[in-house]
This record gives sequence, C-alpha cells and structure tokens, in this order.
Amino acid sequence: MTDTPAPAALLRAVPFADELGIALEEATPARVRAALAWAPELCTAGGALHGGALMTLADTAGAVCAYLNLPPGARTSTIESKTNFFRAVRSGTVHAEARAVHVGRSCIAVRTDLRDAGGTLVGQTTQTQAVLTAR
Repeated sequence: MTDTPAPAALLRAVPFADELGIALEEATPARVRAALAWAPELCTAGGALHGGALMTLADTAGAVCAYLNLPPGARTSTIESKTNFFRAVRSGTVHAEARAVHVGRSCIAVRTDLRDAGGTLVGQTTQTQAVLTAR
C-alpha cells in the first residue's frame, strides 16, 4: 500500500480490539506497535492477564502489519497463529511489536513480541495471514 492509514482508522476496522481497550501506537508496513493495559476484567484467577487478551493484542498487531503489506485491493485473514507465554502479567501495560518475516503472494508471516511495562518478553506470537485477492 502506498498511503498508510492513520492508526485510529486501522483500529476502527477491528471493533473487538477497541472493545478490549487495545491502542494502536504505530502502524507502518515495517513495524506495528500496539498496547493493552492490565484491567481486572481482562484477568484470570490470581489477577493474571488472560491469555486470550494477550493473543488478541498480538493478533491485532499482526493483522494490521499484514494488511499494511498487502498488494492494492487485497484483503487478509489469519489462517494460523501460535503463541508462547513466558510469564504472567499482573499489572501495567503490555506492548506488542509486530514485524513481517515473510511477505509473499499468497501469505504473509508475522512475528509479534509481547513485552511488559519493564520491557521483559512475556509472550511471542507467530501467525500466518492469507493474502485474499479478487478472482
């Protein structure tokens, strides 16, 4: 894509991410940064941020990264996603940074690192996004 939409416009395309409180901080084809603040309603027992919330943060950042690397007129959809959790998040804000590791004609692979407020890696997601073009 030649013109990168503003982060707010990109986030409006993903209402669920907005509902969770995900903020899109930077969005370029080279890097997407997003954040999610810890909140008690997003936690499991023991006050740990729910893995599903972390996966949604990673999926959102990764999908935006894939979208920004699409050819004109194409769409994208997640076809595979794998997340490793390294430690619990019990406070603060989680920051996601997504980068494309492969941009091909039929798929885009993205790696998203999740870090806590102190910069410690708390999770990592690798996902494959299909490149959907009109037939």
